[in-house]
Amino acid sequence: MSEGSMFQTGSLYHLLSVAGAAWWSKGLAVILGTFILEDATTMIAAMAADDGRISVSVALVALYIGVAVGDLGLYGLGALGSSWPPARRWLTLPRHDRGHDWFVRNVVRTVVISRFIPGARLPLYTACGFFRAPFGAFAGSAVVATLIWTSLLFGVSLHVGGWLSAHMEGWRWFGIAGFVLTLLFVGRLIARFQTFSD
Repeated sequence: MSEGSMFQTGSLYHLLSVAGAAWWSKGLAVILGTFILEDATTMIAAMAADDGRISVSVALVALYIGVAVGDLGLYGLGALGSSWPPARRWLTLPRHDRGHDWFVRNVVRTVVISRFIPGARLPLYTACGFFRAPFGAFAGSAVVATLIWTSLLFGVSLHVGGWLSAHMEGWRWFGIAGFVLTLLFVGRLIARFQTFSD
C-alpha cells in the first residue's frame, strides 16, 4: 500500500470517528472510499463498526452501494471506450481479444470469478462493457457477487478488528496496518501472477 493509500484509509477512519457526524455523512464517506480503495474501505469500515464509530447496517449498505456503483461504472467505461475511441486510453482490457461472443456467453461466470480474484475486476468488467456483454446479466451477477464478497470481507475484518482490540491494545494499529497490507499484497501477487500466466 502506498503512503497516499495509507493516508486515505486513515482519513476515512478519522471521518468515521467524528462523534457529531450524521449517519448519512458517514455512509457517504464509505461510499466515496470504495471508489478509491474498495477492499481497504471495507476493512476500515468493519473496524470502525467494531469500535462503535459507525453502525454495522449503515456501513454494509454504504459498502454495497459504493461497490455496486463502481462495478457498473467500470462496465460503463468499457461501453464508452467501444463507441468513443479516445476513451480507450483509460481502459485496461484483457490481453487476449476473446471478442463479443465469448463475453456474451460467459458474462455471469466472468463477473463472479473476477469479484473473488483481486486485480481482475478492472480489466474484465471494462471488457464486459467494451464487448457489450448483456447489461442485465452483468448487473445482476455483479450485485450478487458484491453482496457475497463484501459481506465475507466485512465479517472477517470485523472479527479481526475485535481480536486486535482485545489482544493488542496499544499496538492495535500496527496489527490493522499489517492485516490491510497482507490482503493488498496477496491481491497484487495474484494479479501479477495472472499477468505472467497470460
